[in-house]
Amino acid sequence: MNTLTILEAEGIRSLHFFGTPAVQGAMYVDRPDEIVLEYVQQMMMWMLFRDDPGHVAQLGLGAAALTKFCHRHLPESAITAVELDADVIATARQQFALPPDDERLSVLNMDAMDYVSDFSRRRSIDVLQVDLYDAAAASPALSSESFYASCANCLSYDGVMTVNLYCDGPDHMRHIRAIESAFEAVAWLPMVHDANVVAIAFKRSPSIEFDDLLRRAAGIRERTGPPAEAWVHGLHAWMLGELEMPEAPAPR
Repeated sequence: MNTLTILEAEGIRSLHFFGTPAVQGAMYVDRPDEIVLEYVQQMMMWMLFRDDPGHVAQLGLGAAALTKFCHRHLPESAITAVELDADVIATARQQFALPPDDERLSVLNMDAMDYVSDFSRRRSIDVLQVDLYDAAAASPALSSESFYASCANCLSYDGVMTVNLYCDGPDHMRHIRAIESAFEAVAWLPMVHDANVVAIAFKRSPSIEFDDLLRRAAGIRERTGPPAEAWVHGLHAWMLGELEMPEAPAPR
């Protein structure tokens, strides 16, 4: 497995794979359950559309920001995190305040494809958050149409998935098209952190007014902290066609 490096500066602790500049996760040392990185905050935009999900799962643990946030702010939800690298799990617990498993929290050391491909998990998850990268972090580790089909199969009838798409600009749309092959509706937010685009995918297309989303966003910010109104403005820009991304060139 990869050697992990922990850096700390100005009250923020960050996780890196040795020899790579990519940040695998970050934490405010004095506020460990808050989300530092903007794209990770955006991974929570499903809260605009779902209340009190029974089961929330994350594929890819990193510094456990999503897992800790959900464990704290969704007290009625079961939380599952899936991580292939046992060292990442150990580091998250030792350095990033990930709590031990309990009656609501389960951290699984396994391959994400194996997790979503298991038929016993069919329709067992309400919200799925996907942030899967190897040490180089050049593009999503799993992004095929079959992978996203398996993700959709794991979700409940009106389930929602958010995905971090960190890759070269022309590849963003290729990943979006793969997600669209398995989901009824897909939208995305403006790019942040140079190359991160967070997409949201719905098994059933939602029907909700933007004024209602803004009211929900204000409640999310007041209860949990992230600037959720920005997610609504980003989705509105997507709806207006202001977030078009270049298509990847066709293979020769």
